[in-house]
Amino acid sequence: MNDSDMKLGLNIAITRRDVLNGMGAMVAGAIVGGHSVTHAADVAAGNSLAMPVRQPYYPPALMGMRGSPVGSFEVAHQVARYGRKDWGEINSDDTYDLIVVGAGISGLAAAHFNQKLNPNAKILLIDNHDDFGGHATRNEFTVNGKKLIGYGGAQTLQEPSEYSDIVNTLLDDLGIDIKRFDKAYDQQFYKRNGLRGGIHFNKKDWGVDRIVPFDIGTFEGYLPLEDSVLTAQQAVDQMPISDAAKVEFVRLLLWEDNQLIAMSSQARKRYLNSISYKDFISKHLNITEAEVFAVLQDLASDSGLGIDACPAGTAINYGGLPGYLAAGYDDEQGEDDEPYIHHFPDGNASVARLLVRKMIPDVAKGHTMEDIVTTQFDYSKLDRAQSLVRIRLNSTVVRVKNIKAKKATDQVSVTYVSGDRAHQVKGRACVLACYNTMIPHLCPELPEQQRQALSRQVKTPILYSTVAVRNWQPWKKLGIGAVVSPSDYHVHTKLDFPVSLGDYQYSSGPEQPVIIHMERFPHRSNEGLTAHEQFRLGRQELMTTSFGTIERHIRSQLNSMLSAAGFDAARDIVAITVNRWAHGYASWYNPLFEDVYQDWRDERYPHMKARKRFGQITIANSDSAASAMFEDAVEQGYRAVSELNT
Repeated sequence: MNDSDMKLGLNIAITRRDVLNGMGAMVAGAIVGGHSVTHAADVAAGNSLAMPVRQPYYPPALMGMRGSPVGSFEVAHQVARYGRKDWGEINSDDTYDLIVVGAGISGLAAAHFNQKLNPNAKILLIDNHDDFGGHATRNEFTVNGKKLIGYGGAQTLQEPSEYSDIVNTLLDDLGIDIKRFDKAYDQQFYKRNGLRGGIHFNKKDWGVDRIVPFDIGTFEGYLPLEDSVLTAQQAVDQMPISDAAKVEFVRLLLWEDNQLIAMSSQARKRYLNSISYKDFISKHLNITEAEVFAVLQDLASDSGLGIDACPAGTAINYGGLPGYLAAGYDDEQGEDDEPYIHHFPDGNASVARLLVRKMIPDVAKGHTMEDIVTTQFDYSKLDRAQSLVRIRLNSTVVRVKNIKAKKATDQVSVTYVSGDRAHQVKGRACVLACYNTMIPHLCPELPEQQRQALSRQVKTPILYSTVAVRNWQPWKKLGIGAVVSPSDYHVHTKLDFPVSLGDYQYSSGPEQPVIIHMERFPHRSNEGLTAHEQFRLGRQELMTTSFGTIERHIRSQLNSMLSAAGFDAARDIVAITVNRWAHGYASWYNPLFEDVYQDWRDERYPHMKARKRFGQITIANSDSAASAMFEDAVEQGYRAVSELNT
């Protein structure tokens, strides 16, 4: 360990509660006061001797590497990468009316809708992770006696006024009142505290550690931040870029003339989907300076790609990058979008918790959307023989097969591996609510066209790092609530959403502890690769990067951002949870590399071919809609169950 690591605090023990997890162990250390204490240096060095700690079993409080931790993917890789088929002795179990593979939002919704149709049905959900909810996962910390609740994946119920009757029915079943978020989300928090958006430049890449308190548009419509006091010229003058680059950047920010005015609205949309953002600003706005491109390179962030592979229309109209008027979007202005405020403190994990409590009432007390936030879940009650609905975690399905019966109704056999043993269960039907790319390996009898379609849907890898800190005084002092960081490891960093619901209260002042949320979307830019090729390489990077390396990036980046206002990573960081999702956002069709049709349900799309029913097996996941949105996951669960019940 060098002096730099010690200054970052990698030699300081921080509290992390980890647990032995199925096929593998997560990082853990000596038990001190009921908690597992691990030195960051040991993590970085790969010294990951593990032992079971902290009873009862409660995954949301686990720290270190989460999302897809060690133990959740090894068996699947043996199936998909190495073609393993022999899993030893198989133990028969009960027969269920429905088996659901995957306990994410889509799988839970499928189980819920099936229970409504068949109240006495026996349902088994099987998931390879150590917690339910899929990407809708919850991170918990305790700092100075105060519980902090954050999200490690799915954030929000976005634009709920557009939800279908199917989704609204589910929300009603769970007692979720969308209007409740109008007050739960403190929409004046940022303005009251003078917190603006900003651009962060680090010394390593830009020669100076500096935050420019100016939002170029990436947070507009996402966070109700205070307006910048800087003009575009003043903001660019503070950027550590050349004078020539400054001239171009100001021109880009202030450009008002529609460069596509000769095109019809439809032709303009098609064109903006056919050209990358980088090519658009180069060709139409005369941007040539490398430093301008470098600042913008990764700011089309949750597209999962750089500006060289992100369509101009997506980067501008969705990502908020400069060029809105130049692209002719001003003549399409209508009603404002719904505010991005429909968050539980743990994101959509509370929806998953509500679904589980609805189906297995003994798992937690309460009955409202408010009390779900702080009620304690008893995971020992998820999988009990006397329950009609059972959730079996830490179990990876390796085989799903239709069984033809001469006299009885056709069935499905499902083989899964838990620990070092294989088990087989049977069901009258099965919903595959797992990743599309895994399904051909689980069910090789599928038609070849369907297998190919399933394999073509490549998810976007994402990394959400959740950092608990002692206070947010440096943010207050700098007047910053969220920043983008060109060229840095995490592209987005912000104070967590200011949501208070039920007994849970957000930080009451800058002297109080808070969660910092950081995002990374690993990919490879400017190498002439397709989006899917970039995602696969990003996935490889994500799964081969150690927690220690990510922790070092977190600490150095926060120091670079905030040390001028008194922040010290060694002193102020209390705990870190890294949520890596190698298979993150559902596959979306990038018109720069794939065919896009007018109707999203066009039968030529891979997701439409992929989701066809096969005997007593149906497929329901976000991939089935080619969308990472909550409402689509719910609707796919409903569709799958409807197919089985018709």
